[in-house]
Amino acid sequence: MRGAGCTVNDLWDRNLDPMVSRTALRPLARRAVTPRAAIAFTGVQLLAGLALLLQFPYQCLFYGIPSLALVATYPLAKRVTNYPQVILGLTFSWGAIMGFPALDISLFSDIVAAKASALLYASCVSWTVLYDMVYAHMDVRDDRGAGIRSIALRHEANTKTVLTGLAVVQVGLLAGAGAMLGVGPAFYTLGCGSAAVTLGTMIWRVQLKKVPDCWWWFSKGAWFTGGGISLGMLVEYMIQRHDISGEDWELFKILADNSAVTSTQRHTTSSQT
Repeated sequence: MRGAGCTVNDLWDRNLDPMVSRTALRPLARRAVTPRAAIAFTGVQLLAGLALLLQFPYQCLFYGIPSLALVATYPLAKRVTNYPQVILGLTFSWGAIMGFPALDISLFSDIVAAKASALLYASCVSWTVLYDMVYAHMDVRDDRGAGIRSIALRHEANTKTVLTGLAVVQVGLLAGAGAMLGVGPAFYTLGCGSAAVTLGTMIWRVQLKKVPDCWWWFSKGAWFTGGGISLGMLVEYMIQRHDISGEDWELFKILADNSAVTSTQRHTTSSQT
């Protein structure tokens, strides 16, 4: 679906991309691929996405199909609003919702899961807007000339203030999702803590007027933050799994002891008889 979204974006922007140095060499922009061929390729990508979606519980279809509307309309946002990155965030973050039905958890009947997914989704949207705002700073000069709107142009004078606010919102919502699910200290320390540190470091150090620096932090920063969050989730999962295993082992020992006592009693009764 990510690939299909990129192709749809390039189709919409094939007349705008030549005016932006970063995108001028894209296949559609330089006329290396025809729009008809790109549409056919999009169809193949969508079919591949459908084939993948069908591997999950059937209800995932009902959650996944609505995202197509966002995939198709995101490219239009940069023509009508200064905040197309918000639409991008709504599109790219859809997986935060899909994870629950993929585990056969209904967001319509499980209120806790629904609230947790909403918080996680909003956190991911904030994160996407944050790192794509850094990305958009690579094109501010060309976008201004081409009439393309972006959050970077709208808040060029106070970008780092906006980035800081987005980081606070992202980490806060992430912690809220964890609290809703009753996670332990490992998630907050490693996951939320590392997110706060890595995002703060990026916001502090990125030089928004330098294209290579924006690209470095955009391409590497997402891995730093995402890696930290993933590590926190993994450690939390391992701890909870260990606790469950420990409880299971204690239950097993109790059952084994009871079985041994029962067997001894039976043996004693049989001997007396």
